[in-house]
Amino acid sequence: MSHDLSRQIDVESRQLRRLLETHVALLSRCRHCTPTVDERAALAAILHAFYNCVENTFKRVALALDHVIPRGVSSHADLLASMTSAKPHRPALLSLSLSEALQEYLDFRHVFRHAYSIKAWIPASAGMT
Repeated sequence: MSHDLSRQIDVESRQLRRLLETHVALLSRCRHCTPTVDERAALAAILHAFYNCVENTFKRVALALDHVIPRGVSSHADLLASMTSAKPHRPALLSLSLSEALQEYLDFRHVFRHAYSIKAWIPASAGMT
């Protein structure tokens, strides 16, 4: 791995740590009680930011090592899938089980970005009507 790619991945890693450190009190509080509507909205934004950080890391790897970033309607899913496959200049970076887990975050990201209402991305079981 090049020094430049290593530095870029380190930047994304620091961003992720900063995200979690900034919201540690909220994350801790919401583990032990039912979050309020405002807390759910904040948690959703944190999940969205988390996946964006993961995806930015994948984009950096794809550009530096694969020399291409997927484009088009399915680009986000294609990028995630490409990290599960070995390429000429790198091994597979994700196991199938980790890729499947990240797919759930990607699916949530899509709903979060395209929903017009908080009700669209908070499950009915959360008690919102």
